Amino acid sequence: MAYEKNRHKQMELMSLSESLVLIQTPWLDRITRKLADREGVRAGFHEVLVPFYELIKRAVETNEPVWLDSLLAEWVTTPTETQLEAVQDNLIEVLSNILIATSELAGELLTPEAAFELQSALLPVFTHAMEFISVQETNIRIQHITNELNQANSVVEKLEKSKSDFISVAAHELKTPLTLIEGYSSMLKDTLPSEDTKKTQAILCLKGVDAGTTRLREIVDDMIDVSMIDNNLLALAFQPVWLSHIIHAIEHEFEDTVKQRKINYTLQDFPGLNEMFFADGERLYQAIRNVVTNAIKYTPDGGKIDIDGRLLPGFIELIVKDTGIGIDPEDHSRIFEKFGRLGDVSLHSSGKTKFKGGGPGLGLPIAKGIVDAHGGTVWVESEGYDEIRCPGATFHIMLPLRKSPPDDKSAKLFRGITERVIPG
Repeated sequence: MAYEKNRHKQMELMSLSESLVLIQTPWLDRITRKLADREGVRAGFHEVLVPFYELIKRAVETNEPVWLDSLLAEWVTTPTETQLEAVQDNLIEVLSNILIATSELAGELLTPEAAFELQSALLPVFTHAMEFISVQETNIRIQHITNELNQANSVVEKLEKSKSDFISVAAHELKTPLTLIEGYSSMLKDTLPSEDTKKTQAILCLKGVDAGTTRLREIVDDMIDVSMIDNNLLALAFQPVWLSHIIHAIEHEFEDTVKQRKINYTLQDFPGLNEMFFADGERLYQAIRNVVTNAIKYTPDGGKIDIDGRLLPGFIELIVKDTGIGIDPEDHSRIFEKFGRLGDVSLHSSGKTKFKGGGPGLGLPIAKGIVDAHGGTVWVESEGYDEIRCPGATFHIMLPLRKSPPDDKSAKLFRGITERVIPG
């Protein structure tokens, strides 16, 4: 019984092989004509289809469609200037047309039984081939898109570096003439005439020069800070700090501005406000000051700014909440990018603390860079932008609550302080 089954199977294979041999020559001629119109192109297709047909025969005889995989992989990756140029973009359609043409040819040249048997054997082979090509083409497209994204990212990185280099060079180049202006302004004050009227007028002029150079120096310093943050060169000097000291100093700095604009500025006595921890106090002052400045700038006269916070395991969180014009959700990340200032750029020359006042858009990026350098994070919450309703914005600054400096040298220097703060 087993012998009869094996013999019958061998006869089936012979029958399929014979059918494939019988239709091979007309198959090559018909498929070549079907796929190409020009004589020169037909010759090219004929060279490609001969090994393809041989692999079809082997796949049918062994019932192993994988015989086609190596050739199909070559087809998928064939450059467009080869013989497959006309069909490179849609190989699945080509295989479908080949299968249809083969079935038609089998029906014309073979007995109905032999044609049905061959069609049944060819169907799984071509199904496998189409699935294989689909996967290969998808992988190639993914790789192509990935390469394009990598190239685009490389261009963006180069542009970002060029921008950072320009900021760094421009900032340092501006410092020299700025120092000269400040120096000559100081010399002029010392050489003023004794007449009261002339002296008063000259002093007023020099005060204007001083105000301009001071503002320009702030911008130059901000540009240098941004450049240092971009190049990971921001060095922190860790020392004992208290948020209460920093916030009170900022409150004192903006006292006149808050009064002039009738802003209700309040500081809550939250847990952690008087907690000692190690950080770079000067840089931390700069970061928090930038966030408070932003709150003042975008809060209308008569609005409210509330400073609060909370103590968390291993962290201290500072919360700056305002009743300002708010920020659209899609801009919550953009405001922390350099020059990512929102609103009318024509206001850039106006005062820093006036409502919707100007600035180069470096304050919040610097604040983020400083907080990130401390190992913390900063983010904003706001339901949206509305100058009429003023939904406000809430900035969160999360800082690690370090009870000792991160480096050994500073730890030795402040060992006495940490021992007193942390008994035992």
